[in-house]
Amino acid sequence: MSELITPDLVSLDQDLGTDKETVIGRLAALVQRTGRAEQLDGLLADAIARENKTATGIPGGIAIPHCRSTAVTEPTLVMARLAQGVPWGAKDGPADIVFFIAAPEGADQTHLKLLAKLARSLMKKDFVAALRAARSEQEIVRIVDDALGLGGTADTAPAEGASATGTGAAGATSAAAVPASVDSRSDDGGSAPAPAAQTGGDAESAGPHAGKRIVAVTACPTGIAHTYMAADGLTYAAEDMGIDLQVETQGSAGFTKLDPATIAAADAVIFATDVDVRDRSRFAGKPYVASPVKRGIDEPKVMIEEALANAENPNAPRVQGGTGADAEQGASTGANEGWGTRIRKAVMTGVSYMIPFVAAGGLLMAFGFMVAGADIANIADDVLTGSTVWNLGEFTLAQYIGAVLFKMGNLAMSLLVPALAGYIAYGLSDRPGIAPGFAAGLVANFMGAGFLGGIVGGLLAGLAAYWLAQPRLPRWLGSLMPVVIIPLLATIFSSGLLLLVLGGPIATFMAWLTEWLNGMTGAGVLVLGAILGLMMGADLGGPINKVAYTFAAAGLGAATAANTAPQEVMAAVMAAGMVPPLAMALASTVAKRYFTVAEQENGKAAWLLGLSFISEGAIPFAAADPLRVLLSTMAGGATAGALSMTFGVTLAAPHGGVWVLPVIGNPLLFLLAVVAGTVVTAVLVIALKHVGGVHGKVADSSTSRAGAATVPATA
Repeated sequence: MSELITPDLVSLDQDLGTDKETVIGRLAALVQRTGRAEQLDGLLADAIARENKTATGIPGGIAIPHCRSTAVTEPTLVMARLAQGVPWGAKDGPADIVFFIAAPEGADQTHLKLLAKLARSLMKKDFVAALRAARSEQEIVRIVDDALGLGGTADTAPAEGASATGTGAAGATSAAAVPASVDSRSDDGGSAPAPAAQTGGDAESAGPHAGKRIVAVTACPTGIAHTYMAADGLTYAAEDMGIDLQVETQGSAGFTKLDPATIAAADAVIFATDVDVRDRSRFAGKPYVASPVKRGIDEPKVMIEEALANAENPNAPRVQGGTGADAEQGASTGANEGWGTRIRKAVMTGVSYMIPFVAAGGLLMAFGFMVAGADIANIADDVLTGSTVWNLGEFTLAQYIGAVLFKMGNLAMSLLVPALAGYIAYGLSDRPGIAPGFAAGLVANFMGAGFLGGIVGGLLAGLAAYWLAQPRLPRWLGSLMPVVIIPLLATIFSSGLLLLVLGGPIATFMAWLTEWLNGMTGAGVLVLGAILGLMMGADLGGPINKVAYTFAAAGLGAATAANTAPQEVMAAVMAAGMVPPLAMALASTVAKRYFTVAEQENGKAAWLLGLSFISEGAIPFAAADPLRVLLSTMAGGATAGALSMTFGVTLAAPHGGVWVLPVIGNPLLFLLAVVAGTVVTAVLVIALKHVGGVHGKVADSSTSRAGAATVPATA
């Protein structure tokens, strides 16, 4: 491997731009010009994308932008001492010392070791002072190589004229003093000597968090986007901090449990979830941090730091657990979570388990309608009881197949409310709550209380099961509690309350709501669609978005051939939810000068995310410019929702985007609503960025390209 840093990769006292994106562009051009990167665009995009995740400015007027990129051919370190400081995200002001680390995609360990070593060196005042006092590029190379344990690889000749002025000797003295001071502490942050740093040996434990291990669990109600985005955010942050972090993603495709040995060795646990953690008792006794899943995307480093702090704090909250039933009961809720948070997470847990029933049932019913027509809902029972596939009698083969598909879907949909109630109860009290919850859901179905009755019944069952598990009982009695006594008493309590007191009023309200939805015309339909669409665009997968989605998905169970209002609501919600990522993709394509290179790259991925009804695809844009983006997505979502409701579009599936277009009623009008909302959002966000004077710093503008190509020669 050739030298990590050479005089050609050093820029001293030059004006490289007034913002960090332009400076990174100039430094990336140096990497390419020295033959260490195959293309500038790819390296620049990767560097800016990494910078947008977390600003790399640190106290002391220093910045360490870095990235891994397939465009890089060998690990490279570029250093710039700026003539004028540039804001870089540090609280104490702009940066004038900038190190840019560019590593090949496969050089993970090299990248992390260099970053850790360099960060430690930059915390030493004499090292930074030596960099600021250096008179030549060769002197900078010698100082850096010595600090990184790579001494002797660079040209250490003094700068021209140094012998006459004596500055060469002064520079050498400063450089010689650096290694001892930089390497005076051990790699694990303790006081032991660190000879490995002198030899460039393994720096596994470089940094203040040496040897720390964290495990994390990420989960969201749908388990499609936030779950994996939060996992990536935590992983990247942990890599940057030099911490061993293992993540378990409890997503829609299932999950692979963390190895028990990994959990046992962990110092702390991070729960970035909007639903209850499955088998949380595995982490019993571990200090933990618990937050909504979105925080794992927005503040992964802060969560890791909190987990590390809790690992050192004997009074920090710990995952409850023990043995037997006690562990089961204590595991499902955090000791310091309020009841409002517990109930919200339990409802989201119920929704996440309910969605597959709705998806399978709704699609099967839609397929039945496609094969046999809408009348199959009225004759399916007659077809299945009066004929077989070998003896169709008075019915056709299409009617028989349609009846089979419709009936399977209808029976699956009949489990919607029981599943919702059962897993809400599970979210509050773990397994002892499942049976009472399902029973309460069946009662809600019987009473005609619908999904609202299921939510109430599930909460009653879960709370009853939770409270019944609290008393400490003799072992002989305690073993009967979770399998006999708790399910029995919790079922009597929750189902009895629904049958005797609450079920009737809830059923009356649901009947009124159904009649109101069916009777809406004109302005009423438009307003409902606009409100739901606005909610879908308000926080892109957050609580407001989930309320609208839950209302629509849970309501599908009440849909019939004669009552399509719930399906119209579902269509409006999905149309509005597709708009934000599609609009950001469109805007970043047609108005590139208002978006950074990283945002343009995110825009390419947002096309597919939007078409798949994954609203979270717009999160990177909202994180960078929340006011303009969220105002625009709410306006576009309201437009799409209002148009979809006005057109009478129907949808029997709770998810899928354009991939379920064959089962959408009035599909062309559905697409028209989506396109209209997308255009409204894109036009509005571009206009707001223009009025606000927002200009993409690293877009396809001539400033970035030309500036990067004309970096002044410094060697």
